[in-house]
Amino acid sequence: MKLLITREIPQAGINLLKQYPEIELDYRKGKPLTEAELKEAIKDVDAIIPVIPDRITEDIIKEAKNLKIIATYSVGYDHIDTITATKQKVYVSNTPGDITESIAEFTLALLMAIAKKVVISDEYCRTNKYKYWEPMNFIGSKLRGKTVGIIGFGRIGQHFARMAKYGLDMKILYVDPQQHSEAESLLEARKVELPELLEKSDVVSVHCNLTESTHHLIGDQQFSLMKPTAYLINTARGPIINEKCLVRALEENIIAGAALDVYEDEPTINKKLKELDNTVITSHIASATWEARLEMATMAVNNVIDVLIKKQPPTNLVNKDMIEKCVTTLI
Repeated sequence: MKLLITREIPQAGINLLKQYPEIELDYRKGKPLTEAELKEAIKDVDAIIPVIPDRITEDIIKEAKNLKIIATYSVGYDHIDTITATKQKVYVSNTPGDITESIAEFTLALLMAIAKKVVISDEYCRTNKYKYWEPMNFIGSKLRGKTVGIIGFGRIGQHFARMAKYGLDMKILYVDPQQHSEAESLLEARKVELPELLEKSDVVSVHCNLTESTHHLIGDQQFSLMKPTAYLINTARGPIINEKCLVRALEENIIAGAALDVYEDEPTINKKLKELDNTVITSHIASATWEARLEMATMAVNNVIDVLIKKQPPTNLVNKDMIEKCVTTLI
């Protein structure tokens, strides 16, 4: 049995694999594999642990004749053609572990950075522009008591809401396909439609999955509803926001600022986002804590072990139709 790991992961995952010498490891490090390199590497493997930049397309999956599981080292799996995987009877799993707290904390860090002008003031100091104190320089926003609108009220969205509520006494609005009654009660949160959330929020934070319905969820029309003093935070997926519309909203001061950890054409970042003073941009590091990365490594490897060694579906199965297909076959 052969496992391909497309990028370096914490040693904890590799150490776990050493307990199973029957799994031959093809371990790649460094820059991402090209499509041609990935097609060649995946040909004879039974399992693959890819990362988000690896596009596991229909062509890639069909190239892998022995493939049994795609155990992505990520929570999101929009980079994987799960429909084709299911048709080819290939399990898809993810790593929804300790990143809940990590991403929520990073979201708060981005909010503080953009609202308090941390990054542009840091650059001001580093480039020796700070010659004397100026009372009108880098005036930011007070956050206590303001309203935060959360798009996607799952584990990460709710954890961020708890910090905003109990740390800053912020009011919570949310948009989600489901009603979260317990969280509403604990956080005094209110479920609303997207237009109302945009109109009433001082901060809009994106935490939903990228799907056909959320692609370009926020564009010109949505920005026009937001307060001119509002901030937009995105630690979910870049294409949820139409970046051209975002640039326009920032340039024309339709909104006050945006803090982004993900981008529409990642890793390419719109040049204008780099040039604007009312942005904070980071390199997709919201989940980058040792606790999260270590757990992700062991979860991804355990998903592979479930399938290759234990001959059972992975613990963190994404394409749940695979179980239904297996049950139907057994019956």
